[in-house]
Amino acid sequence: MADAGSSERRGRAVVLGASIAGILAARVLADSYEQVVVLDRDDLTGVLQRRGTAQGRHLHGLMERGRRIIEDLYPGVTAELVGLGAPTTEVLTRSRWYLSGLRVHPTSTGLTTVLASRPLLESTLRARTAAMPGVEIHAGVSASGLVAAPAAPDGALRVVGVRVTATDAATAAAIDHLSQDAPRLDGDAGGNGQVAAQGARGGAVIAADLVVDATGRASRAPDWLAEIGCDRPVEERIDIDLGYASRTYERRPEHLDGDLGVVVSTMPGWRGGGAIVLEGNRWHVTLGGMLGDHPPLDEAGFQAFASTMPVPDVHQIVSTARPLEDPVPHRFRGSVRRYFERLAAPPEGFLVIGDAACSLNPIYAQGMTVAAQQAEALAGCLRAGRADLPRRFYQEAVTRIEFAWQMSTNADLNYPGVVGNRTPRVRIMNAYIRRAHIAAHLDPTVARTFMRLANLVEPPSSLLRPSMIARILRHGFSASVPTPRTGASAVSKASPGTAAARASR
Repeated sequence: MADAGSSERRGRAVVLGASIAGILAARVLADSYEQVVVLDRDDLTGVLQRRGTAQGRHLHGLMERGRRIIEDLYPGVTAELVGLGAPTTEVLTRSRWYLSGLRVHPTSTGLTTVLASRPLLESTLRARTAAMPGVEIHAGVSASGLVAAPAAPDGALRVVGVRVTATDAATAAAIDHLSQDAPRLDGDAGGNGQVAAQGARGGAVIAADLVVDATGRASRAPDWLAEIGCDRPVEERIDIDLGYASRTYERRPEHLDGDLGVVVSTMPGWRGGGAIVLEGNRWHVTLGGMLGDHPPLDEAGFQAFASTMPVPDVHQIVSTARPLEDPVPHRFRGSVRRYFERLAAPPEGFLVIGDAACSLNPIYAQGMTVAAQQAEALAGCLRAGRADLPRRFYQEAVTRIEFAWQMSTNADLNYPGVVGNRTPRVRIMNAYIRRAHIAAHLDPTVARTFMRLANLVEPPSSLLRPSMIARILRHGFSASVPTPRTGASAVSKASPGTAAARASR
C-alpha cells in the first residue's frame, strides 16, 4: 500500500456517467489510479445530443471559475474549442446581460466566455480524457447497484464493486475483461484485497477500489446505499416548475449589431432566456418561464413568448432569422440537494459527485462550474491520500456546493409561488440583490464585481464591502425596473401545489 500523498498510480476507479461531472472526475482520478473505467448508458459516438443529457439541447454557460479549472486540467482546451469553431468573448463587452430588465453596464470584467455548445464541450473533454493512460470509456452500460463488503473489524462497509448491465452483446463482450479479471484491491480500508465477482443480483460485477456516481439528478445512489445497509442522505427540494424551449437560427451580421450573445434573467412577472452564437455561426436561442409558464412550441407562440421578455433583443432574432430546426422543450421540476456530507458513516470506496449530489436551477448556469469545483476538491483530497476519502471529499465539496445552492435557491424564493423558508436574512439579501441589479446597470464597478461574483471567481463578501454597499445604495434607487408587459403575468399565477419545498433535516 502506498503512503498517503504518494503519486503512485494504483488500483481501479469506476466512474458512472460520462457527462461533464463524470469526465472531470475521471480526469482527476487518472492521476491517482492505474485504471479508470467510465461507463455510460448512452451512445457517445461523436458530437451528439443524447438522452442522458436532455438539457444539452439548451443554452449552457460555463462560468469563468469552471473554465479556469477545466483549463488547468486540460491545458490548451480553450484554444482547442476555439479551433473547433466556438466563439470566445469577454463577458460584458460583446455580450449583453440583463438583470431585472436592465442591461448590466458593458465594462471590462476580466472574464472569458467560451460559446461552445454542451455537446461540443462534452465530446472535447471526453476525447482528451480517453487519451490519458489507463482510461477507458464504455457506452451502452447501465449500473444497477453496488457491491459491498466489511472493511474493518467493527463491520463498517466498503464498496468493492458495481453491478452493471450491457445494452447488447457487443457491449457485453467489450466489458467482459472488467468483470472476469478479479482485480486485487489495494486494501486501504483494511479489506482482504480480493473481491469475488459473484453473488450479485443480475448483470456482471466490476470490481473497483473506488466507484464514483456521476449519473446526474436521476442518480439512484440513495437507493443503492439503502440496499447495502447504509443510511440515505437527507434530501432537500425546491420545486420551481421551470420550462424552456430552444431552437437554432441562421445568424446574420446585423443581429445584435454584431454582438455574440444576450442573456435576459427571469424574475417575478417576467419571462427570460437568451441567444448566443455557437460553432457554425448559428444562433442558439432558449426561452424559459417559471411556475408553469412555459414557452409554446408552435411558430407564432414561440415568437409571442419572446415578445413578452423585458427587452426586445431575443425577439428581434427569432422574428427575423431563419430557423434551422423546430423548438425543443425541456422541463425542470426543481432543484435537489442530497446532503451526503451529513452521513454519519459514508461507506469507503464510493463517492457521489455533480448533479447526483446537487442539481441546481439551470437558469443560473452554475451546474458545470460546480461540477468542476467538486473535481478540484477530489483532486486535493487524493493528494492527501485515500484513507477516509468519502468523508473528506464530502466536507470539501460542500464548501463549493453551499454558495451556489444559496445563490440559486434564494433567487428562486423571489417568486411568491415558490414555497420555501424565507428567513429575514433571505428577504434582506434578496432585496439587496435587487438593488445591486439596478446599480450594476449604472455603475461599472458594481457591474464588474457582480459578474465576477456570479462567475464564482469572487467570494460572497465582495458585494458586502463597505465601499460596494455605498455604491449599491447610491445607485440602487436611481432607476426603475421595467413594468411587465401584457402576457407575462402568468408567471406569478401558478396553481396551488405547483411549487413546493420539501426538506427533512
